[in-house]
Amino acid sequence: MKDDPLLEPFQLSHLTLRNRIMSTAHAPSYEEGGHPRSRYRLYHEEKAKGGIGLTIIGGSTNIAPDSPSVFGQLYAGDDSIIPWFQKLTDGVRSHGAAIICQITHMGRRTAWDDGHWLPVAGPSGTRERAHRSFPKAMEIEDINRVIVQFADAAKRCQQGGFDGIELLSHSHLLGQFLSPLINHRDDDYGGTLDNRLRLTLQVLEAVREAVGPDLVLGMRVTGDELAEGGLSADECVLIAKEVARTGTVDFLNILAGAPYDDLGLAGWVPPMGMPSSPHLTVAGRIRSAVDIPIFHAGGVADIATARHAVAEGHVDLIGMTRANMADPHLVAKLARGEEERIRPCVGLGYCVDRVNQGKAAVCGHNAATGREAVMPHQIAKATTPQKAVIVGGGPAGLEAARICALRGHDVVLFEASDRLGGQLKLASMGMTRRQIWGVADWLINEVTQLDVDIRLNTYVEAQEVEAEAAGIVIVATGGWPDAPPISGAAFTSSSWDVLSGEVRLNGEVLLFDEVGDHPAMVCADAMARMGCAVQHVSPDRATAHDLGPTNSAVVLRDLAKQGVVFTCFRDLISVAQAGNRKEVMLRHVLTGETSIHFVDHVIIEQGITPMDALYHELKAGSRNAGQMDQAAMVSGLPPFNLIPEGDNYLLARIGDAVSGRNIHAALYDALRICKDI
Repeated sequence: MKDDPLLEPFQLSHLTLRNRIMSTAHAPSYEEGGHPRSRYRLYHEEKAKGGIGLTIIGGSTNIAPDSPSVFGQLYAGDDSIIPWFQKLTDGVRSHGAAIICQITHMGRRTAWDDGHWLPVAGPSGTRERAHRSFPKAMEIEDINRVIVQFADAAKRCQQGGFDGIELLSHSHLLGQFLSPLINHRDDDYGGTLDNRLRLTLQVLEAVREAVGPDLVLGMRVTGDELAEGGLSADECVLIAKEVARTGTVDFLNILAGAPYDDLGLAGWVPPMGMPSSPHLTVAGRIRSAVDIPIFHAGGVADIATARHAVAEGHVDLIGMTRANMADPHLVAKLARGEEERIRPCVGLGYCVDRVNQGKAAVCGHNAATGREAVMPHQIAKATTPQKAVIVGGGPAGLEAARICALRGHDVVLFEASDRLGGQLKLASMGMTRRQIWGVADWLINEVTQLDVDIRLNTYVEAQEVEAEAAGIVIVATGGWPDAPPISGAAFTSSSWDVLSGEVRLNGEVLLFDEVGDHPAMVCADAMARMGCAVQHVSPDRATAHDLGPTNSAVVLRDLAKQGVVFTCFRDLISVAQAGNRKEVMLRHVLTGETSIHFVDHVIIEQGITPMDALYHELKAGSRNAGQMDQAAMVSGLPPFNLIPEGDNYLLARIGDAVSGRNIHAALYDALRICKDI
């Protein structure tokens, strides 16, 4: 691995980076009062512990009151952040990584009805659909004020101990002035490219003057807006050349696309169903045109692609941001020759979409990420190994088996079917979301590497579990779709029936979606690809109500291309046989009006009912009656600490065996229950 180009050091101005892998700026929404306090610091320290060369923090750190945080960004518009910056930079650097802060004015890419309720600012009054504000066209006085605010915020970053600063241009205020899609001014800041570039150059000059020559300064810029009427690749090369010519910047970080609506955002931060690493050549084109280092952030999730990007000269440093959320010890594993043990980012998009829904980011299949204060990324050995029985080979059971095995326990995993993976097999049956199987693939590889005793085709009863004489029993039996509570339920099938191949379909299909999450979307995808004419019906006010912007945009785009029709505000009342077809009654949830429809099949997605019979049978024989200390679980403490010693087993149930939730919840259950056993 010593010859791996990703592990080569890199000289960035006066700063020596230990390798070519970086975490690019993003906003995980861990801020507290606009500051990077303990949770924020520990999140970035973990990547530094894991060997990353450079972490750029503070995604969209705001510099001004009229650039309010709408997805949990930091605020560097006053001096109160400096002590928190100092703790953060000291912590990250103590583990050998370099650290840079990104600062920005978001321009129109924010909301007027948040923060101080100031008007959103922009070069012109052009509205952005993603953030929905109509901006005030900036006056010269506004422009002069923002230049000073950039310089002041940069000085605070320097006082906070950062190795450098990255100015965010792409899609934010500086980039909005550059883009002809947005900038319709007719003064010295609009029209020609030179005019549109004026604010960028003025900000660069002011920031460099404020921080002096010894702080690394770079800019995240657009390489191609990929939109009709937007910045072309040729214009972006000219911009990069002009910025480099000033001698004020030490690097450029290249992105592409126009994230001005949900699908545009998905092109920039791609979930499943989007091309992987689509803009490497865009970055490479600019690298060949300028003589300063080029970084790239844009959906590079795997080591092979990252290695190619560096080895082939597309970039000097490669961003693997979500990959490091999935496994912050990615670099350390690579350096140890354990590339196959890296937990992969499969593009669940849970992290990005949660932030855009006003929630803190978590990784879809690493429950420790963002919870470093209470959850470990590296599992310690138990002082007293014992036998652990896990019932169920879905994601919850596999993660429980993995953690118990890492603890040094003798682990037996029972699975009733002939394969591991549980519901992930069904979830991967659609084309758009097929990469989700990567979660199961990694977990299966891990439990195999750890010599877990896997017993397939084994449906166990309580007596068989008890006969194993285990000290701990984890029930991860998942759930099952129950019959819907409607008249004519016998004339319907579940999404599971479709995805498992139990039913064969053709003709017109009505898919009723009670849940508003991925399962119905995957089922619709599978049926459309069978040639069915699919109508997706939801009682919600929006199709795929619970999905975030990137996932919903891509999933619904793919379904729309296949002719799937979407109907909202309709409840399913009854289904009856009508010859060889089905008569379906729907009711408008707002008006109460009913309508009759005739289709060939009715498929229902209404979540699952826990398969908990085994758990209830085992409760009486356990010494804790299946109960755990919830306060301890919330605090990251051992949940069985208050249970008296005894000869009987400890019992827990996790994942969908408790209630129907999602992959992350199942994995989090397993981690916080098993990490201290």
